[in-house]
Amino acid sequence: MATPLAEPAIARRRFAGLLAVFREPRVVFAGGFLLVLLLAAIFAPLVAPHDPLEQDLMLNTLPPAWSADAEPGYVLGTDSLGRDVLSRLIYGTRVAFTVAIVAALAAGLIGTLLGLLSGYFGGWVDAVVSRLIDIWMAFPPVLLSILLVAVIGTGVTSVILAIVVIDWTRFCRVVRSETLQQAKMEYVDAAVTLGTGRGKILLKEVLPNVLPVVVVLLSLEMGIAVIVEAVLSFVGLSVSSDTPTWGGMIAEGRQIIYQAWWVLVFPLVLLTATVLAFNQLGDGVRRLTDPVLRR
Repeated sequence: MATPLAEPAIARRRFAGLLAVFREPRVVFAGGFLLVLLLAAIFAPLVAPHDPLEQDLMLNTLPPAWSADAEPGYVLGTDSLGRDVLSRLIYGTRVAFTVAIVAALAAGLIGTLLGLLSGYFGGWVDAVVSRLIDIWMAFPPVLLSILLVAVIGTGVTSVILAIVVIDWTRFCRVVRSETLQQAKMEYVDAAVTLGTGRGKILLKEVLPNVLPVVVVLLSLEMGIAVIVEAVLSFVGLSVSSDTPTWGGMIAEGRQIIYQAWWVLVFPLVLLTATVLAFNQLGDGVRRLTDPVLRR
């Protein structure tokens, strides 16, 4: 446990670690890219050059702006219904980030809480949580998510719920393992010797040392959530067909790839770049905040 005299030094070290995060190139580039996408999603009505649902069959399958047959005002071209691809990508970012952030945070909260309780208290708590994990992991995750959405109906809320129901186990397993290791450390024994309550030890001693792993898992989970939403959109089980999504654009582009390759390629590239950015951001933060990896 930290004494009152040591607390300022601890705070300074944590602040220095936070500054180091922003000096890591991969964190800066990945975080900057994701920040740009997030701002584009928030201010989509101001950023998007056209209404993403506006159709004009006279302007269908227009090529990107650098092509010879391009039309001014359509930077990334149009799809088979004459809808602006860039505007649909921007509005699709809204759905992707909403699902990624909300689903990852909810799954992380549930999984981290259960993992901490299971790893620290052990006994029947650990047995119950472990059996739940075993049961959940017996089902293929993608098939289970499709089944859940098919049963409870389409929509952003249904997609988020399906991801949370499936992926809380990822957080729980890793956090449980980390908690088991931290519970054996000397600082926990010292806190017990000083008469600190188990709940306080768990929250103030164990949890801060588990957080670097949770941060990495959150970043990875956001990337996974983006992929799951795209898969569900691709098969028509995400939001309504009127709402632009990256998966829906990929599904449409696959059908007209020989006439308009850009309808498939641009959302596919953006989806891949977003997932890679989430992964790089989490890995970079982990390397800077984990004391073992810093040595």
